[in-house]
Amino acid sequence: MPVSPQPLSVAIITLNAASQLEDCLKSARFADDIVVIDSGSTDGTQALAERLGARVIAQDWLGFGPQKQFAVTAAHHDWVLCLDADERVSSELQSSIKNELKSPSTAAFRFARCNRFLGRYLKHGEGYPDWSLRLFDRRQARWSADAVHEKVETLSAVGELSGDLLHESAESLSSYLSKQNRYTTLAAEMALAAGKRASFPRIALSPIIRFIKFYFVRQGFRDGLPGLIHIAIGCFNSMMKYSKMLEQQKIDAALR
Repeated sequence: MPVSPQPLSVAIITLNAASQLEDCLKSARFADDIVVIDSGSTDGTQALAERLGARVIAQDWLGFGPQKQFAVTAAHHDWVLCLDADERVSSELQSSIKNELKSPSTAAFRFARCNRFLGRYLKHGEGYPDWSLRLFDRRQARWSADAVHEKVETLSAVGELSGDLLHESAESLSSYLSKQNRYTTLAAEMALAAGKRASFPRIALSPIIRFIKFYFVRQGFRDGLPGLIHIAIGCFNSMMKYSKMLEQQKIDAALR
């Protein structure tokens, strides 16, 4: 007799994602349930999601980790695939997921995320394979409570699936840089809250070490100019995170 696969929910968080969401939802139609958690869109995101067959739940922003966990909780099924609105499930990854859910070998799976940047899918450096744990049984895994740089936490072994999750990482360079500025601020706040400290050597050396690692060791130069710019922005982000930490450390010291 044919094996019935585990039913699958897809969980997506959104905010003003109408320009990206349609392709994401179409790539997720192989799932049994799609839920979109929207945090106040004003561009028609909710109506678009409903028109394409997704359930939509309004939820004020909780931070990345808590918002994604809210989406997981709202899913109809225990097996959940978590996506961002600017991601698409490739046909190869769809097949891998469907085959694995016929008889799951473990409770959590990761797969490569392929980032599109300045018109090119990056295949080297920092942009690939960008392993992402996004498919899991929610009874044995959950999102961390981190406001940014959230991750799935599980005690289960983590399997790997073939096929790429395609990521349209930036609509424009300007919007991408604005997003990175917000992320570095959140990352600095989290690091300080965890008791970490910034210093001049860390500010100076972290971008240099990062560039050597991703541009030369992981051959980011093979992705041409988009690869160079992507890695350079990552290096700048590293420097800015520690610079923002140091700035706040000085403010806190002055208030003592």
